[in-house]
Amino acid sequence: MLSSSSTCTNNNRKLGASSSATCILGAAGTLSLLSIVYLLSIVTNSSNGDAYAQQYNAPPQPTTHSFLIQKTFNNITNNNILSDVGTATTKVKPDKVTLNLGVETTNQTAKAALSTNSATMNKVLNVLLSAGVKQNETSTSAFSISPNYNYSQGRNIITGFTVTNSIQIESSKINDTARWIDTAISSGGATSVNSVGFTLSDKKLQEITNGLIKQAINNARSKADIAASALGLKVLGIKSMYLNEFEQPPTPPQPILQKQSLAPLPSGAVANGTPIISGQQDVSVSVSADWLVK
Repeated sequence: MLSSSSTCTNNNRKLGASSSATCILGAAGTLSLLSIVYLLSIVTNSSNGDAYAQQYNAPPQPTTHSFLIQKTFNNITNNNILSDVGTATTKVKPDKVTLNLGVETTNQTAKAALSTNSATMNKVLNVLLSAGVKQNETSTSAFSISPNYNYSQGRNIITGFTVTNSIQIESSKINDTARWIDTAISSGGATSVNSVGFTLSDKKLQEITNGLIKQAINNARSKADIAASALGLKVLGIKSMYLNEFEQPPTPPQPILQKQSLAPLPSGAVANGTPIISGQQDVSVSVSADWLVK
């Protein structure tokens, strides 16, 4: 066996493959385990199979960039979370009207009641179209034929039939609502105005909502800054945020005239039109936010 003093002192001396192994095994008998780990590494030359003993170099230390990434990760892990809700609200004038008009007729037979009702409703539709209502803005909302009973003397006797036909108008011409009502009653023969409702169109609602999102986020951040300051903390950034979208409820349809009070008005009696006021509608947006604070 080769001794470590005569054979293994020169780290860069070329050795045969078998001699190298013998040298390492011999060194193991005299050197400590720690010395062996740091003494040399064996690198095999692919061309001739020779091995070289080279000095061990310690691995490089982590770079500053890696350290910053680790430090940032640790900071995020140790941060506190502050949750709040930001809101933004505005009032908007509706740009869509939903008007419901009806015709009710009664006669001794269902056929006669239906014939009269159909003639009147066609007249209502014609005068409304002449007043600016578009055909694709109208639709039937309700229709019924029902018998009328006389319950006298303990018997149910059919005395006639009532036909009810209602149409619905959905239009963006909200300023024409009052004129349409007056025209339908005075010129068309409508017997009831069942409801009037004002809403926002989908397009306008989306435009208003988009403008409120940024305001809601700013509101949430302002609340977070105030709360963090009161706790002796500082907002570092956003962890997560959720947009809460709510469908805006329309103005509840309001019955404005009952059939008992409606009779065809004399010609020229609509100079002072029915007052119809659309008012304003609230539109709100809110965001739920989780902030990183330290």
